[in-house]
Amino acid sequence: MKKTVKSIISFLVVVLAFTVTACGQQQRGGGNQRGGQQGPPPLPSADEIEKMVGDLADELSLDSDQESTVLTLYTDHFEEAESKTKSGRPDRDEMEKFRENFETEVKAVLTEKQQELFDAYQKKKRKERRPRRQ
Repeated sequence: MKKTVKSIISFLVVVLAFTVTACGQQQRGGGNQRGGQQGPPPLPSADEIEKMVGDLADELSLDSDQESTVLTLYTDHFEEAESKTKSGRPDRDEMEKFRENFETEVKAVLTEKQQELFDAYQKKKRKERRPRRQ
């Protein structure tokens, strides 16, 4: 009887150890629940870029010429971003300046009212992308 109780307790300790280890690995893994980002965000595909620009065109009421120009700017931007991130994680300040230059190029195509809408759209999208901290 004593041997059975010891066996059960030993078994439970082993199961507990495996459970704790598995849960710990899950939290540190791809879920990224601790808030830090593990590398640059994934870049959108050509289809995703077209959808992104289509949504933006609807939101800002872009005409066809503006939409075409903005699509070219977005495509070029993400191609350059891919080349910058291919060799590893780029400098944060460099990428921030890269993003600001891109937004300036897009705004140059827009009317003043559309620029205001673009700023609001960008702010909304950034907020949606940010994961909530628990």
